Amino acid sequence: MIRIGTFCRRHPKKLIVLAIVLIAYYFCLPKKLFDSPTATVVESEQGTLLGARIADDGQWRFSEVDSVPYKFEACILQFEDAYFYSHPGFNPVAISKAIGSNIAAGRTVRGGSTLTQQVIRLARNGKKRSYFEKFVELIWATRLELKRSKEDILKLYASHAPFGGNVVGIDVASWRYFGLRPYQLSWAESATLAVLPNAPSLIYPGKNQTKLLKKRNRLLKKLFEKKIIDQTTYELSLLESLPEKPFPLPKATPHLVQYLAKENKGKRIKTTIDENLQRNVNAIVQKHHQNLKQNQVHNAAVLVLDVHTREVLSYVGNTVTTKEHQKDVDMVQANRSTGSVIKPILYAAMLDAGELLPDMLVADVPTQIAGYTPENFNENYSGAVEAKKALARSLNIPAVRLLQQYGLEKFRDQLDVFKLGGINKSADHYGLTLILGGAESNLWDLCKTYANLASTLNHFNESSSEYFTNEFTDLVLKTDQTVDFGKKSMEKTVFDAGSIYLTFEAMKEVNRPEGDESWQFFDSSKEIAWKTGTSFGNKDAWAIGVTVDHVVGIWVGNADGEGRPNVTGVSSAAPLLFDVFNVLPRSEWFQKPWDEFVDVEVCGQSGYLATEICPAKTISIPNKENYVTECKFHQMVYLDSAKQFRVNSSCAELASAESESWFVLPPLMQFYYRPKNPTYKVLPPYRNGCNTNSVAPMEFIYPKNGSRINLTKGFDGKTNELILKVAHAKPETEVYWYVDETFVGQTKNFHEMAIKPEEGRHKVMVLDASGNEVVVTISIE
Repeated sequence: MIRIGTFCRRHPKKLIVLAIVLIAYYFCLPKKLFDSPTATVVESEQGTLLGARIADDGQWRFSEVDSVPYKFEACILQFEDAYFYSHPGFNPVAISKAIGSNIAAGRTVRGGSTLTQQVIRLARNGKKRSYFEKFVELIWATRLELKRSKEDILKLYASHAPFGGNVVGIDVASWRYFGLRPYQLSWAESATLAVLPNAPSLIYPGKNQTKLLKKRNRLLKKLFEKKIIDQTTYELSLLESLPEKPFPLPKATPHLVQYLAKENKGKRIKTTIDENLQRNVNAIVQKHHQNLKQNQVHNAAVLVLDVHTREVLSYVGNTVTTKEHQKDVDMVQANRSTGSVIKPILYAAMLDAGELLPDMLVADVPTQIAGYTPENFNENYSGAVEAKKALARSLNIPAVRLLQQYGLEKFRDQLDVFKLGGINKSADHYGLTLILGGAESNLWDLCKTYANLASTLNHFNESSSEYFTNEFTDLVLKTDQTVDFGKKSMEKTVFDAGSIYLTFEAMKEVNRPEGDESWQFFDSSKEIAWKTGTSFGNKDAWAIGVTVDHVVGIWVGNADGEGRPNVTGVSSAAPLLFDVFNVLPRSEWFQKPWDEFVDVEVCGQSGYLATEICPAKTISIPNKENYVTECKFHQMVYLDSAKQFRVNSSCAELASAESESWFVLPPLMQFYYRPKNPTYKVLPPYRNGCNTNSVAPMEFIYPKNGSRINLTKGFDGKTNELILKVAHAKPETEVYWYVDETFVGQTKNFHEMAIKPEEGRHKVMVLDASGNEVVVTISIE
């Protein structure tokens, strides 16, 4: 201690120089050895490579490996640096031997660099080779040995070693040359990769095969002699052939790679994608694409979700089509016209608000609202249809009328809760077309919404009839993410579990595609709540299905927006939907959330709340204040003794008359309802001599009162006729038509009249044989 102090006093300059040298040595090594850009790598939940995007410098270079496979480690150490775990960063013996061999040969025939020195050389890429550079490598190598563990240094080498062409690192090399993960390589394959960094520009799979084979076999022999592999393994390894050419990297989810690269560029991402399911779904999409393109339909997308974890299990952004047909467009994220796929949200909203009952009759008749005339897809009318069947059949007119009843503004505001991308304009912008595809959204957000609804129901049944405050959350794509559902609460998040359950019950009854129509008669059939959608012009076909465990969403169409005949949700998207469900595990049906239900009596025919005069049945509805009215379709009528005619106090003693409750629809609803419901009984006529002030049994189908009409011209240049239509409770009754007090004709059975009115306002009046009349005023422009 005294001598050190004396030395410091006598040699201060030497001490300063020593300090400077030590400080320089300490800081000589950069904090980050490698700053080269890396590829974006996407892996499945099982660790399999799904796809990658090349690094910005054009190199296939993955991010640093987290471990080095045992076989590759053994091979690389025996080939490059057998004393790796015992030297301080350089090997004096190896350096001496290399110098001697090179002097004797008059050229460089042997290298003496350790793996640590090679890591430094790779990090200092581009530096000109010289004795000074070798000295720098040696100094940095010793510093690296002090800073990092041997395992870390080996990982650096395995991650940054060149393997020929633009292949850098063991991960990429194993995929490119053998199509396998590094841990799946055989001894022969590991040995092949171990010898490649030694001369990657000279020895490359597909060329110089003889040199590569000799190097590999020499290494295998050394492994055998060192007893790292046994004789059988050695002999079998010698029989393995070399790769002829590099394999393309997997492209199982190219659009998912593209999507994730936006915010995770250059990173290795382990996703929630199920490798086997993804492979199956890819095959299903490819099979259907072969059929779809016969109709010049070139694009499709599929999303499969786990309801419980919100994890994305399969992601197909598009078909394997051509660039001409927009193969690179990710149709999972693209906003497209929703068609009818948001109708279930309106149905659930009205059930939740107490404004709808499942069996309640909804009008399905020609409708015009503020100049908007919705049409059913099949252009037919049912007259009246149960609300749940209107949803199952995806009828447009009942949906529009229900939306008007519920409130367009209220429903539009409610959609904000679901954060549906693309629906970002006001209610006035969309109008009532909102429920029929007047708005755009994407497969990602729509599937997320259905998953959230299903999860709400699951959580309610699994807990003590409670909800979660953060139920409506985003989806999970990475394995290091989990969903935070928030705290438990007795208050519903958006819709109550009972309303969601009844919505899924209605969706379960949707008619399935051809070949699967009688699914409910087979024990092996899966119960699925599903909904289709078709946008205007047959541009987009949707199908989304929900079970307790999974959500499957399908979009089919052309990415450029071209519509094609017969492109519908049922014919184009639904078959793909059920094929995907067929490769998923079977799920039980949703449990009924009993605590959210209360029994009420409703009219058996109309579905409205029961009255004293209508046949009642008991159903379960969500337990909340109910705003549905009592049945208005039943009325008490009095009949004569033969029950052939109605009577009233003007023509009979009511005490002796037969009273009967009669189900009566308004004339327009009855006109369309009666042909499809043969059991419907029309009210009997009044007996002769009876006075009646009842409402006229007629109603205009077209035009509606106050309509403004533009008459079009045909190909011959002549103005087309205006077709007037009236519905009569008794079609066989003769009716008489008048325009501006002028008689224009009479009809029987089919009450339609063609006229050619001049421009201006006109009064149209219709009288029947009993003196009943209906009148509308129209304007011709």
